[in-house]
Amino acid sequence: MNIFIITLGTRGDVQPYIALGLGLQKAGHQVTLCTTVNFRDFVTEHGLRYGYLNDDALKLIHTDAGRSALDDDRSMWKTIKTYAELTKLAAPMQAALLEEGWQAAEAAKPDLILFHPKGLGASHYAEKLGIPSICALLIPMLVPTREFSGFGFPEWKLGGWYNRLTTKFTLAAMSMGFGKYVDAWRKKHGMPRRRSRDFLHTSDDRPIPVMHGFSPNVVPRPADWPDHVTVTGYWFLDKQETWSPPSSLVDFLNAGDPPIYIGFGSMTNQKTERVSRVVVGALQKAKVRGILATGWGGLEANDLPDSIYKIDAAPHDWLFPRMAAVVHHGGAGTTAAGLRAGRPTLICPFFGDQPFWGRRVQTLGAGPAPIPPKKLAVDNLAKALRELVENEALRRNAEAIGEKLRQEDSMKNTLAFIEQSRLTP
Repeated sequence: MNIFIITLGTRGDVQPYIALGLGLQKAGHQVTLCTTVNFRDFVTEHGLRYGYLNDDALKLIHTDAGRSALDDDRSMWKTIKTYAELTKLAAPMQAALLEEGWQAAEAAKPDLILFHPKGLGASHYAEKLGIPSICALLIPMLVPTREFSGFGFPEWKLGGWYNRLTTKFTLAAMSMGFGKYVDAWRKKHGMPRRRSRDFLHTSDDRPIPVMHGFSPNVVPRPADWPDHVTVTGYWFLDKQETWSPPSSLVDFLNAGDPPIYIGFGSMTNQKTERVSRVVVGALQKAKVRGILATGWGGLEANDLPDSIYKIDAAPHDWLFPRMAAVVHHGGAGTTAAGLRAGRPTLICPFFGDQPFWGRRVQTLGAGPAPIPPKKLAVDNLAKALRELVENEALRRNAEAIGEKLRQEDSMKNTLAFIEQSRLTP
């Protein structure tokens, strides 16, 4: 089968789909992964075909408006205003992305399309080509359920009605935000007006199958999800055999007790310098060794003591098992990597789905309560770091979850669901 996958965003929105593509390819399928051009080499070096999308929208993250959107010191109304400004800037770019995605899909001649919700045109490409599509999600907060609230909403204890309402609102907002560009694309390509306005239904209002790339051992499948929605397990991309750590990193690891990893990935806001000072101060006050991952704009640090080693990035599946614990922003992929490594985890959530994963880690007993960046201080972070290395219950729980995740066969589940979805009218 010829399969077309479309996704866009930061590395965390791309890496799991490369893993998914590799699993499908290993099972005998031909795979094209369509994503923004800054990840083209990342896709092709793993042996997958590449489909082009521009990366103009992604660059917005590093504008003043983008950094302000991640500034958690802002009031709710100022944040809403900032997101509205970002949407206004990003919206015109959707017309180009829709057409580029279509050109890539048409050239690939697929039998099936798998899509991240940010690939807004995916189900419409499938309709135009006369083939099925499946939504492939990394987070659980977009399919309505009574069990937890929607993406970006607080977890207020108001009951199942609130959770379903917020999830439906999130779905509607995501689907309608760029609806006029989808409608314009359909009109351009001679397609009828659509009845359904959300990405979980076809244009004639039939449900689209949904598979979630996370573990049921981390988030159990809600009982009120319909049969066409499943949880497969994580899609992990393990390190390439050609990668080897720098000798200085190996020397640091061998020089003392296992360190604590601290990194916030691509999260960047106007408080980066302050957060970096707090992190360094907390590591020193807690008297623990640390590895500081500067990442793509996440942290800044210079003149570090010998007890702290700075890296740009390293494969999580290699690095995390060598850590005493991990501290990060709570992206779905980073959370999964820390849990699979069996390491106690502290999440400092910036926005989006990150608070959800922070609560999940705490609920699983694999880490302390999350600390949002605006509440980070040397004292409370140092206390949390000591808890990560000293609390035996956290360590045991994290190790038990890690063992379960390492035994899961997510690709077997994924392949079975794809086959079932293709055979079900």
